[in-house]
Amino acid sequence: MLAMLLDQQISIELAFKGPSRLRDRLDGDLGAASICAIAPPDFAAIVGQKPALHRFPKSMAGRIQDMCQHLVDRYDGEAEALWRRRRNAEVVHQRLLDVPGFGDEKAKIFLAVLAKRFGFRPAGWETIAFPFGDDQPRSVADMGSEHERTLVRDWKKSMKAAGKYKTG
Repeated sequence: MLAMLLDQQISIELAFKGPSRLRDRLDGDLGAASICAIAPPDFAAIVGQKPALHRFPKSMAGRIQDMCQHLVDRYDGEAEALWRRRRNAEVVHQRLLDVPGFGDEKAKIFLAVLAKRFGFRPAGWETIAFPFGDDQPRSVADMGSEHERTLVRDWKKSMKAAGKYKTG
């Protein structure tokens, strides 16, 4: 979830390096409760260490702690509890929408990631995750290899050139 939260206004590569970098800075502890226990100014300094985890480290540090607090308050600090044993995509989607920093598109993409990359396919996921549940390589949900990443980037470039967005 952290990589998805970081995936805004930075490259996908940097966003997905973020959790590993943060884990290293926190001596291996990426637990939501541990992150919440760090004073906000101290956590912002950790997020901002070179190389910074995000181009807006102070703001993103707050978002990370907000997300972690939400996970602690509602799911005992376990992100997987949002979707584990859920058979209804609408419920999972709503739970993702409730996560601070997740809007509708991010929730849909994350649902598509769960389905396409991890085999978690609750009933109706393709409809709820539309358009990210289709076979068109348009998001991180479709990136499992360098070749697939290139396909997504090429598709995005073609949509931008045509004045369209991810939905085509």
